[in-house]
Parts: sequence; C-alpha cells; structure tokens
Amino acid sequence: MSDDLIHKILDYASARSKYAEARYMELSVNELSYRNGKFEGATFGSERGYAVRVLNNSISMAYSDSEEWPVIKASIDKAIDRSSFPGKGTIFTGKPIKDTWKVDAKKKIEDFSIEDKVSLLKDYDSVMDAEGASVRMNVVTDKKINQVYVNSIGSDIRGEISRVFYFYLVGVVEGGEFEQSMEQFGSSAGYEYIDTLNLGERIRNDVKDLHESLSAPRVNPGNFDIIVGPEISGIVAHESCGHPTEYDRIVGREGAQAGESFLTGKKFPYRIGSEAVSVIDDPSFEGSFGYYRYDDEGVKSRKRYLYKNGMTNEFILNRESASMLGVESNAGGRSASWDLEPLARMSTTYIEPGKYKFDELFDGIRKGIYIKSFTEWNIDDVRFNEKYVGKEAYLITNGDISGRVRKPVIETNTIKFYSSVDAVANDLEFSAGMCGKGDPEQGVDVWMGGPHMRLREVYIQ
Repeated sequence: MSDDLIHKILDYASARSKYAEARYMELSVNELSYRNGKFEGATFGSERGYAVRVLNNSISMAYSDSEEWPVIKASIDKAIDRSSFPGKGTIFTGKPIKDTWKVDAKKKIEDFSIEDKVSLLKDYDSVMDAEGASVRMNVVTDKKINQVYVNSIGSDIRGEISRVFYFYLVGVVEGGEFEQSMEQFGSSAGYEYIDTLNLGERIRNDVKDLHESLSAPRVNPGNFDIIVGPEISGIVAHESCGHPTEYDRIVGREGAQAGESFLTGKKFPYRIGSEAVSVIDDPSFEGSFGYYRYDDEGVKSRKRYLYKNGMTNEFILNRESASMLGVESNAGGRSASWDLEPLARMSTTYIEPGKYKFDELFDGIRKGIYIKSFTEWNIDDVRFNEKYVGKEAYLITNGDISGRVRKPVIETNTIKFYSSVDAVANDLEFSAGMCGKGDPEQGVDVWMGGPHMRLREVYIQ
C-alpha cells in the first residue's frame, strides 16, 4: 500500500459524497494442529485490500484487492451510484483523529518458525498422552493485522496488531464413559504469551479432573445456593449481555443471521438483575485477545458498562447504529477482513469483580454446589433462555466442600440468573474465543471473563 493511493481513493470518494472513508487492511493467519500423536498439518493465509464507504442519500461500500486505479475507481463509482438511491442511512462522524499505534511483541510471530510451533504442539500432546488421555488435540494460531484508516473529516490512523491463540481438547474414557475438556487461550501479543500459560500443569490438572468427574455421583435435582467460577461467569457475560446489547440485534438487523435480542422493545434503563452485577466490554484492555486502540471505523476505544448495578446502561455501537440514537459511536465497529463491513461487535466482555474474597462466598451456604467450569452451554436466539452443564463441580455442605458431583445443570434465563447473584468475588480470569456474526459470517477475536459469583436458590438438575 502507498500513502498516495489511499489518499487518492479518499479524495475521489470525498469529492462525490457527503462523507467518505477508506480503509486498507493487510491480514496474515497461520494455523497448525496436532492430533493424537500426529501432526495434522498447517494452513497459511494472507490477504489485503481496500474498503471504501460513502454516504449520500444512503450508505454504500466498495471493495477492491487491486492496486490498479481504474479497477478501484470503477468499484467506487458503483458505490457512489448506489448511495444516491433513496434511503435513511446516516453515520455519526465525530472528530478527526491522527495517530499511529501497535501491539509490541517480544517473541515476534515472524521469528517463531514452523519447527518451533510443531515442537510446541508435540510437547503438549506428549503431556496429554502421559496422563492417559484417549483423545488429544492441540492447535496454535497466530495472526498479524496492519491497517490504515482515513476519512473525509481528517482522520488518519495506522495500526499494527499481532495475536496468538492456543486451543486444546483432551478426553478420557473409563468404564465405557467419556468426558472431555476444551480450553482456549489468546492474547494480543507475540509468542511470549504462551510462556505465561503454564500449559503443562493446566493439562495435567485437567486430565486428572476428568478422571475424577467420571466416578462422581449425579446431584439430586432441587434448589441450591451455587458458586460459579470465572469460566462460567465469562460465557454468561458474553452470551447474555454482550450479544443482546449489540444494537444491530436490538433493531432486528441480525435477526436472520446471528439472532435477536430480548432487550428489543424494552424501556431503558431496564433491570436485568441484582445491584451486585455490572458487565463491561472494554476493547482498550491491553493484552486482551480483543484489544484495539481504534476500531475499524477510526473511533478510539474505551471501557463500556453494558449492564451497571443490575440495569442496562450502554449498547455496543458502530458509527451507523450510533447515528440511529443520535450519539457518538463507542468504538464497537469491527470487521474481520478488508472486504467486510464493520459491525457492532464485542471485544473483551466480563463481569466486573466485586469486594468479596473467594473463601467468603461459601459463608452461609448450608446446601450448595460449586460449579468451577462448564463442559456445555446453550442459549436461545434472543439471548434469554440458557443452560450451562458443569464440568468440575463440588457439593457444599455448611460452608465447606464435601465431595464431587458430575455434570450439574443450570437451566435458567438471563433475568433469573443475574437476579440470583448476591455476592461477587474480587478475582478475575479470562478465556479467549472466536465470535461469529453477520452475513457473510465474520469471526472476530474476543476475550470473555469474570470473577467467582454466588447465586441464591438456583434450580439444579
């Protein structure tokens, strides 16, 4: 990419539109996998191109992976022509920004060889094998993104991100029964991130726990006080807060793709639970898998309280949806690639830690269950009715752990879940994921997390 070309694109589009912006993205992704003692292979991909968005009577976009001006110009001309059709499209433009930013990596992706990655995967497969795992899978993925964004109000933003992701799945068989565990870790960093995970110990503990789970009794259904771990509070934050507060879901645009929102038609602020619960989405959280300083629409990222003290507080907005509300975008516009529009998306979504120590959550629980992690979850298209199946779980009797239980099931809804929370611990843990949305579908990197939480009188199956 040359500066002359992207500014030529912007100047041409700006002269023919009320508002215009141009974005160049260069993306490279490498993934290697190792399964049951064998290297399965690697995929390497790279792409680059330009996206142009114009606003006249309506919003229209153009894409081109060519550096030839006649090809790019023809694509822009089509977008400008389409934008002259009658419509209601608006974009809240904000103030111009000029900045350059990057994610610093100590072990750079480009310096970590294929041999290094294969050796990494092989080592952790061997750990699983030594612990007696019947099913073993390890995957490492890295990604580099270079982006330039300019618009007709004077913004010029240049960013560079590197991200590393590690996934493993391990399963055990005993007495004809099978249990498995899947973990995902990611960060906006280089390969130094892997060194911080202590994966060998994690895997050994995971396999040991699966064996213990197979011999544990089932719980008798009934009402229990429960404590859930950060893995569960994280998926709850992502699915029952992050998704329903994406504004395009609320207005119905995502209805035929990723679903709708139970918040549609509600009067705001709307109570979703107890005052102990606040849920944050924060793309400015450095090191997170969803971190960015500016979104893909040139808006500076910041912390967003989606739910605050049990009430709806803020939606996830891109420029277009912000305009519908007559407010500024809060940097929710994310695009998975150069040829896809920025949609309102999550980044780093978590339940805000509280004031309690972990041990204090057990106080006063006469009959309860501590569900540390999950093996399965489900939620409906409006993000209201939901189900979580425990993986590592323990009985609580008179404030103390009194034995293992197998696969306790929480089947509830968003309002009941958050309304049952009466204490939130001061710890915080995250897991990584790839969140899908849109048509064509876009997968973006996200973190989800939270603290331990105590819920009262929850029905457990």
